[in-house]
Amino acid sequence: MLAGLSAGDKLQRRDVHARFGGRQQGGIGPSSKAPVVLFFTDPVSGQQHGYYDGWDTEGLFNYVGEGQRGDQQLTQGNKTILNHRADGRTLEGFRAQGSTVTYLGEFELVDYYFTDAHETGDPDTLRQVVVFRLRPLDTVPVELPNLPISPESKPRVDMVPVEALHTERAHVSPDRDDYEFERREASLVHRYHQYLQRQGHTVGRLRLVPPNESRPLYSDLWDETTGELIEAKATVVRDSIRMAVGQLLDYGRFADARSLAVLLPSRPRPDLVTYLHHTGINVVFPRGDEWIRLTPNGDNAA
Repeated sequence: MLAGLSAGDKLQRRDVHARFGGRQQGGIGPSSKAPVVLFFTDPVSGQQHGYYDGWDTEGLFNYVGEGQRGDQQLTQGNKTILNHRADGRTLEGFRAQGSTVTYLGEFELVDYYFTDAHETGDPDTLRQVVVFRLRPLDTVPVELPNLPISPESKPRVDMVPVEALHTERAHVSPDRDDYEFERREASLVHRYHQYLQRQGHTVGRLRLVPPNESRPLYSDLWDETTGELIEAKATVVRDSIRMAVGQLLDYGRFADARSLAVLLPSRPRPDLVTYLHHTGINVVFPRGDEWIRLTPNGDNAA
């Protein structure tokens, strides 16, 4: 505990630094005048930028490290949290609300993991961030949020409605505007979804959380009736198709899929069809009111 403070005390951040040292900017403030590392969390502001500080299901506070550009490293302020015990420093938490902070008390580092977030001010660029799991040494006096998803040792797979507006990007970039190609992709998915339903199929999407990850993955479609996992792309260019293959292989590690398919707006050129079939992936695309399916075994049908 910080001398002269009790958990729940409110004061100006500048007063904290005047008394205990530490950097006045940023979220982590190792002190040169006291054996402490200060950290500041602003969950409301952070979530607008894809940062999620909060409690996990084990009662640990997950705190995103510092660094607004590029992949975060275990250096500078992050290193001081990592090594706080070895360096003989206590780890002291504050909740920030503007220039006012509330003292949360003393914490200790349990472990850490890496996850994705977008760069500050750039919702289109993803990077890797470090998340420290911290144990409070006493009751935290103020309410802090729970994590949207707590990392767990085993994968989780659930079927969710197709209409649910969930994307992997939306989880880490909630302030990001949809691109036109994403709307075209959504339209293609909607059309094929309707077609499958007319055939009597049960169709949804898969929400997958890999082991020890806090970011969910979402398939575009999951045909429960046939066990087919489907990824859609708005164009038939090579880069889009290669991305679809990577996504299907990633999702397919956790889904009990009998087949994989790429849903496209038109027939891809021959080499790309060969590439998809080489990986064992079906190709589905519309032709007028019909849907054409190209399979690796040559059984092509609507």
